[in-house]
Amino acid sequence: MTIVQDLRSLPLFHTIPEDRLGQLVDAFRVVKHPNGAVLFAAGEIATKFEILTKGEVVIEENVSNGTPSAAAGTRLTLRNLAPLGELGALTGLPRSTTATATSDVEVLSVGVGDLLGFFDKNPDLGLQFYRNLLGIVSDKIRRDRSRLDDMRTNLVRTQKAMKKMREQIEEAEETELSKPLYDTLDQLINNNRRANYRVSPTKLYPAHVRLDDGKTVPVLELSEGYVKVEGKAAEMTQDPQFWTGVLVVPTDEILLSGSVLREADNGVVVKLDTPIDEYKTKLDDYTTRVQLLDFVV
Repeated sequence: MTIVQDLRSLPLFHTIPEDRLGQLVDAFRVVKHPNGAVLFAAGEIATKFEILTKGEVVIEENVSNGTPSAAAGTRLTLRNLAPLGELGALTGLPRSTTATATSDVEVLSVGVGDLLGFFDKNPDLGLQFYRNLLGIVSDKIRRDRSRLDDMRTNLVRTQKAMKKMREQIEEAEETELSKPLYDTLDQLINNNRRANYRVSPTKLYPAHVRLDDGKTVPVLELSEGYVKVEGKAAEMTQDPQFWTGVLVVPTDEILLSGSVLREADNGVVVKLDTPIDEYKTKLDDYTTRVQLLDFVV
């Protein structure tokens, strides 16, 4: 089989006719990397789109900002024939993983700008390519949703079990373990409340907070009960126990108030007061719209 026929076995290229795919392949060049070479690192902005044609590459999730992610340390081994981080290459987002050659490898490589220029000159081929890419992303989101549904079901079961255990501790004869066990369960139950479930505004659907001095700061995370904004606590309010701001979203403005809970490395967490019904409805509407960006409907 030729390289073109091999590439048509991949979801990214399977709908592209062989003659047209051959024209696309001509835009790539063969690049060799030795065993141990880092093809790309977490945090980098991709400048090339590459396809592994020979050898073996390990993809590893890294710790981000000093905080381990749920998938940190995850290792995937890719062997020919496989695209190397096609989403990162074509979206301009920072790489979330590091790719390291574990043998001598060969890749087909093309600069992102050159690839986009090729698609500008061949729009029919570009359309097929991006339709396939969108299908890959849609399938990924559906799988992610299934895993999240499983996690949510397990969380609900755990929450109910902890509440039952807390009730049993209240009803049982008190011992020296009663209070620490009760307090621990109570804290875990409160942490799992829906008010603590956070969404992160996106570039296409952002949120900012306008402070009392007129300064506008980006919102990093938002939930029913908390908001995390970029900056330092001293810049937010003179009194940490009394904070006010206006949440500015694409469709509305929402008056918020609360108290500074803590200052983190990359922002300030504010515990929100319960908003009036009008503002609560608007806040729920925004968080729902952000959550819908995670769904394929």
